[in-house]
Amino acid sequence: MLEVHDLTVRFGGITALGGVGFGVQSGEMVGLIGPNGAGKTTLFNCLTRRYNADEGRVEYDGRDLLKAAPHAIAALGIARTFQNLGLFPHMSVRDNVMVGAHHHGRAGFVSASLRLPAVRREEARLRAEADELLERLELSKVADHPASGLPFGTLKRVELARALASRPRLLLLDEPVNGLSSSEVEEFSGWLRAIRDDLDVTVIVVEHHMGFVMGICDRVVCLDFGKKIAEGPPEEVQRDPAVIEAYLGTAA
Repeated sequence: MLEVHDLTVRFGGITALGGVGFGVQSGEMVGLIGPNGAGKTTLFNCLTRRYNADEGRVEYDGRDLLKAAPHAIAALGIARTFQNLGLFPHMSVRDNVMVGAHHHGRAGFVSASLRLPAVRREEARLRAEADELLERLELSKVADHPASGLPFGTLKRVELARALASRPRLLLLDEPVNGLSSSEVEEFSGWLRAIRDDLDVTVIVVEHHMGFVMGICDRVVCLDFGKKIAEGPPEEVQRDPAVIEAYLGTAA
């Protein structure tokens, strides 16, 4: 589904990514790990066209992703979440999720302003899809609550639901369980497995919670200072001397 070849991104004299390459098969769940500043989020920003690459290429379903316009990414079937929650605090949970389905709407400005029957039918359909996701992630009870004031773990699920509302084929999760309790991490893992299997979604996840990554991912890629230093099954990567030295560490 996704092939990254020699991807390089520079910010002035700093090389955030230096010749990174890896592939992701359809249906896989791939973990992207490494110390802070390793280039993980920069890679996500390239895949979603927030950043331009200086060198390299990215192929998504056989097309050159780096030539796609940023606003076209969601329509290509790519969605993401963010390290820092990007929700609209004063909108309801349901409306936040429906924002994710915006590009599936077909109503124009005039028809939406006039509230024509087709517009009302479209809104009802998108609302039903949002409610289905809210039920899946056990958010139905807070569907009408503003996003502000809800527990952090709940907001993480709202952001996941919003990403899923775009009906992605490739889902990019940036530190989805950061700040969650052990029980919340376990619950999130279960939801993510079910989503991958039921909705046929391919997942790339950036995360520092190694128990989560090693327990849920089929394959792991480790970056350090913008370079790929290891790739393989979780049990193999966590034994790699370069990964231990750069990131996982050893007992004192």
